[in-house]
Amino acid sequence: MAKSEEQILVVRRELFDRLGSFQGLCPKVDHYLQAMLLKENNFFVPRPAAEDDPSLKQLIPYAVFRHGGKILHYTRGAKSGEKRLVAKGSIGIGGHINDTDESLFSFDQSAYHNAVRREIAEELRISGGFAERAVALLNDDSTEVGRVHLGVVHLVDLETPEVRAGEKAIAELGFATRDELLARRDSLETWSQIVLDGLPELE
Repeated sequence: MAKSEEQILVVRRELFDRLGSFQGLCPKVDHYLQAMLLKENNFFVPRPAAEDDPSLKQLIPYAVFRHGGKILHYTRGAKSGEKRLVAKGSIGIGGHINDTDESLFSFDQSAYHNAVRREIAEELRISGGFAERAVALLNDDSTEVGRVHLGVVHLVDLETPEVRAGEKAIAELGFATRDELLARRDSLETWSQIVLDGLPELE
């Protein structure tokens, strides 16, 4: 295996089915994460293999940032790691959990939250503080991308709207109301559509 090959965190689809598979959003975050973040239930595999293996679910933190009643949104640029989503609008910041996030002995709840913070720091430059909490799991088996991913939706409330993109994959960064985003819903990636539709129930 080449040293540069990205290793990403996955759980088995069978575990997800056993815990209770669903389509859309599910607010029972602890029910799923407590089981999935047990060392015996997660492991790292090369990303190319995981992208084509529906027996695995890639665990993806998906953070939605808010300030003053508006939601941060952007367009996925050409440098995006997920080529199937390039040029799509998004309200979610996040990405794969890599083996560099793993703690010395196990990948647990603490390691997960450290990975979320790392991902946020990589993708955005935030001037003020913020409060973050996981509010739902997100699953969409209706698309090729969705079948191999499982999202963990985090709501992040910003102290100030001073946010800049930290990566070239994030283009046209700005804030909009939920109604404004719903008006262009068809231009958004599927996960963003699902979160936007269910946002009132997640707050």
